[in-house]
Amino acid sequence: MTPPPLDSTPTLYFARHGESEANVLKQFSNGLGKHPLTERGRQQALALADRLRGASITRVYCSPVLRAHQTAEVLSAELKADLTVEDALREFDVGVLEGKSDQASWDAYWDLVEAWIKRHDWGRRVEGGESFVDIRDRFLPFIRSLVQEPLQISGGVVLVGHGGTYRCMLPLLFENVSFEFAAEHGLSETGLIVGKPGSHGLVCLSWGETQLRP
Repeated sequence: MTPPPLDSTPTLYFARHGESEANVLKQFSNGLGKHPLTERGRQQALALADRLRGASITRVYCSPVLRAHQTAEVLSAELKADLTVEDALREFDVGVLEGKSDQASWDAYWDLVEAWIKRHDWGRRVEGGESFVDIRDRFLPFIRSLVQEPLQISGGVVLVGHGGTYRCMLPLLFENVSFEFAAEHGLSETGLIVGKPGSHGLVCLSWGETQLRP
């Protein structure tokens, strides 16, 4: 399916990182120093840069996690945009699940996400990991600071982050996106979510290949 066309003046472009070695291994790798992009992941990042060339990107922000940082480095170089590493965008800490790849660990992960987005049990966490509240308290203030400071978003800003964090956090920001929608529409590697300020918050223009009404 052909990706939806980009608006020439959107404010924020939320991008997921490219394919990493952790994606291939199906291993939890939310720390900062492991599992770089694969060659396929680098090619995905270059393709995303091509897609964004007409968007007048002025700045790229990224998670400090290696796969996101490497994706952002490609975008920054190709788009001639300043790059800033921002801890608020990192993938959430999965505690004792880190480094694991077995089915029981993935079942525990999805049970946690379901508790957050379906039952709003926002204080729940796996041992040693973050809760929904922990993620919210670092992610939302940063995004809102960008929206409240027009000079920072002039021409468009790319934020390179992670599918798990976006799934949980963006329904809190977008006035036209529900938790149910986010849960049902997973974001592919280097998938893009486009938003701009609306009357009461941010409005999502497109989520992956799905275009949305304000």
